[in-house]
Amino acid sequence: MSISDFIEFVEVGPRDGLQNEAVLVSTENKLALINRAIDAGARRIEVTSFVNPKRVPQMADAEDVCAGLPDRNDVTFIGLVMNLRGAERAIASGKIDQLGAVSVATDTFAMANQGQSSNESVEAAKAIITLAQSEGRTAQCTIAASFGCPFEGEVADKRVIEMAVAIAEAGAVEIALADTIGVGNPAHVARLVEHIRREVNPLPVRVHFHNTRNTGLANVWAAVGAGASVVDASLGGLGGCPFAPGAAGNVPSEDVVYMLERAGVRTGMNLQSLIEASNWLSEIMGRKLPGMVAQSPSFPKAA
Repeated sequence: MSISDFIEFVEVGPRDGLQNEAVLVSTENKLALINRAIDAGARRIEVTSFVNPKRVPQMADAEDVCAGLPDRNDVTFIGLVMNLRGAERAIASGKIDQLGAVSVATDTFAMANQGQSSNESVEAAKAIITLAQSEGRTAQCTIAASFGCPFEGEVADKRVIEMAVAIAEAGAVEIALADTIGVGNPAHVARLVEHIRREVNPLPVRVHFHNTRNTGLANVWAAVGAGASVVDASLGGLGGCPFAPGAAGNVPSEDVVYMLERAGVRTGMNLQSLIEASNWLSEIMGRKLPGMVAQSPSFPKAA
């Protein structure tokens, strides 16, 4: 295991954190969340998704969120898109710097998530990448259900590797592996991340873990040790997928940053600012959030 001394951090709370919530969060509070993430040091933020509002009501205000984004040349605003229509909406907003495509490793989940087969989801990602390039944007792709499917169970590493190579060859600037339902374990994570990293080198490998079975932080550490250079997290540990049964929250931003920074891995994030933002978000959501660090005494104590 060779740990990098710096890991790029991506805040996904405004999109993945909120998309599965029953209570609709106002555009104003979404923008406040984004600004708090920026103030805490986030320089890549998944701000919204351009999807069918009837299927994902929390993301119905995508264009309004984009209209309210601050002008920051030092921040990359990411918009999640599933198809060319979503990509066109994201580009038309004028505020999205990077398109985030999604491919799914199994047919059943791909059909539930975006109404197409797994192979079709790869082709859709390729088309999104091509459109982004033609419009002067970058695009990356997340492979959902990389470590297991809620419908089909185990997913073969070979399938995920084949998808990653095909998407990388299409011009993606980054490949992300998502444990959409939180079934990954550190050994599997290390093995798959290391293999994908070799196959798509020099593209960075990003990881996206859900903490459904309380293995999220262990999986982050295993992924970093295997060469992943970018980590997604969601403030407070909010998150879930509307189309994946049992997909509970993401790894909490403040918990990930605490773990990495304490281990000597820089993230560019301010932990105290994240804790304050998590406590604020807890008030907005009207409940205690899953993240543990924000609920714990500070350590080490300030002199």
